[in-house]
Amino acid sequence: MASSLLFLPLVVVFAAVGALAAAPLVPAIDRLVSRVALATFGGFAQSRRDLNPGQVDALRGAHVPQTYRVYAARTYFYATVAALSGSILGVYLGSGVLVFLGNASESLQSQFPAFVQSAFASGPAEFTVAELFVLFLGSGATLGVLAGFATYKVRWSLPTYTAGERARRIDVSMERTVAFMYALSRSGMALPEVLRILARNQDVYGESAREMAIVVKDIDMFGSDILRALQRLGQRTPSEELGEFAENLTSVLQSGRNLPGFLKREYDYYADEAEAKQEQFLELLATLAEAYVTLFVAGPLFLITILVIIGLTLSDTKNFLRVTAYLLIPLATAGFVVYLDSITQTATGGATGEPPDESESLSRFQSIETPAATARTDGGHAVAGSSSTAENRKRFDTHETLRPVLYRLRHPLEVVLQSPRVLFWATGPIAGLYLLVQYWPLVLGGVTDFTAYDDPLVHAAIFVLGTFAVAYEAHRRRLKAVEASVPDFLDRFASTNEAGMPVVESFGRVVGSELGALTTELERTWTDINWGARIEHALHRFQKRIRTPAISRVVTLTTNAMRASGDLGPVLRIAANEAKATRRLERDRRSELLTYLVVIYIAFFVFLAIVVSLDVIFIPNIPTVEAAASAPTDPTAGQAAGDVSTGPFDRASQLTQAQKDAYSLVFFHTGLVQAVCSGLVAGQMGEGTIKAGAKHATVMLLIAYGTFLFLG
Repeated sequence: MASSLLFLPLVVVFAAVGALAAAPLVPAIDRLVSRVALATFGGFAQSRRDLNPGQVDALRGAHVPQTYRVYAARTYFYATVAALSGSILGVYLGSGVLVFLGNASESLQSQFPAFVQSAFASGPAEFTVAELFVLFLGSGATLGVLAGFATYKVRWSLPTYTAGERARRIDVSMERTVAFMYALSRSGMALPEVLRILARNQDVYGESAREMAIVVKDIDMFGSDILRALQRLGQRTPSEELGEFAENLTSVLQSGRNLPGFLKREYDYYADEAEAKQEQFLELLATLAEAYVTLFVAGPLFLITILVIIGLTLSDTKNFLRVTAYLLIPLATAGFVVYLDSITQTATGGATGEPPDESESLSRFQSIETPAATARTDGGHAVAGSSSTAENRKRFDTHETLRPVLYRLRHPLEVVLQSPRVLFWATGPIAGLYLLVQYWPLVLGGVTDFTAYDDPLVHAAIFVLGTFAVAYEAHRRRLKAVEASVPDFLDRFASTNEAGMPVVESFGRVVGSELGALTTELERTWTDINWGARIEHALHRFQKRIRTPAISRVVTLTTNAMRASGDLGPVLRIAANEAKATRRLERDRRSELLTYLVVIYIAFFVFLAIVVSLDVIFIPNIPTVEAAASAPTDPTAGQAAGDVSTGPFDRASQLTQAQKDAYSLVFFHTGLVQAVCSGLVAGQMGEGTIKAGAKHATVMLLIAYGTFLFLG
């Protein structure tokens, strides 16, 4: 019983830490933590508010759904629990060290300094109570202070980091947000309504629209006037650019100056800023490309070469080579890809281009009125909500639920081209079945040679990556072709509307012209209109089919401008200019990134050439143990034979054939791993998404596999 009580504090520590870790997932625990924290540190946290304005701004900028008092009190509570838990763990850690060193052998104790050896000469039982108290106090206090300080710093670093990331995303999305505001204000819409529409389309316009949603909430929910709401936005936003824009907008509204003219000047300013930021982003990518080649291609190559030399002259290093190939290169590449993805999303503003999450049935049938009663064949009327109406409604709901599933089953090719990721649901099981068929006889036969399992795995990887690469490339080319036609479509739409045609007639006239890849989708939209749909609903369905940022912005702007005015010409002109500017920036970026793509391919070929040289030329020319044993023993004969015993490859460097095969296997695997990693990085760096890296990974994997297969 006494021995079990020794571990009771340790159990309490793990229970407390587990409860705090589960608090974000369990509302009841989360509320309890907040109450205990407020009761313990609430007053102290409130008194520190004025002394920490940076922390208050970080919480506001990160949109943390807690007041400063609550967040600070919870932070102090977490730090206290971490300090106490660390102290208790420090005591147990000190006790464990004492027991370990006391029972250690003399050879192990000799590895420690002299004062440690003398302290443990008689074992830990000889320590006095005072010495043990000081030792446990030191170990517990050290670990406790470190744990509490780290917890406190991490808790306050999270909102600061989030606010900084949001600020960068806001700055990047300002251009398209101001263009949207300028276009709608140019159509005659009031600014509060413009901000409401912007707040409803946060997925299209990114972080700046999320900030504007706070202004709308201040106006609609808390009764603030727009000037006060914009002033508060300028004070609490983490973006300096948005804060300056809010202050300037407030001044324009107060002075009564021309709002569209102000927004036009701001849009021109942010367009110039977007070009400057893209240049900075491309310079950063150039630096990262050089860093990748140096650290993740040349670095592992240099390390592999050094390990091979050391393994041949001093000791076996195959395990280090395996760690490099199977762990170091993949983990380093994964971290690099994650970082590339984060800066790429920041550079593009983080907008997904997805339409708002609305029910498809509402979008399709919201213009159809539901009758209060239904006529019967005998001349009577069935009361709405009767059993027959309820059954029809239930059948309709079932049909709407099953319609997406039935569509995917009937049109699998279209579904794959629209969303290439669904292809993994088919290729994954097929690849798994192929591996099962190939591996099952080997397992039953007791084959332990890992080289027998390599080829099927490579075949499966090429199949999965290759099929996805083909589908994604077809999907990407289709969307790029559609987006390339958007500026021309907007120009023609604006021209016909400015000539005096109504909106629907103007749209029909534009659909009759040739617009490349956009023609087919516009014809479907025009057919939708001819069948009785309102043009707003038809355009929303057009947006759902395409699902690109450019189309989403065009449809959002056009449908909302039509509600304000039938004169869409100026609005469409603004949208056309914004689309042209976006296309120009993307074209310049692709031309610049092509250079980095070539650099990565060249680096991969150099890596593959060195690894193949080691495998095909260097390792086979090392004498095997059998060859060295059969060499002549006469010194003169030895000199004539090349002096095997005293040459560069002495007895320490002689390998067995099994060791040579092991080196060859590691080289083969290293080439394959580097092929996949370099391909994924090439896609992320060249086209801004790891999905595009599937085709590069497939090509590099085929090259590496084919090279080793050809050379045997």
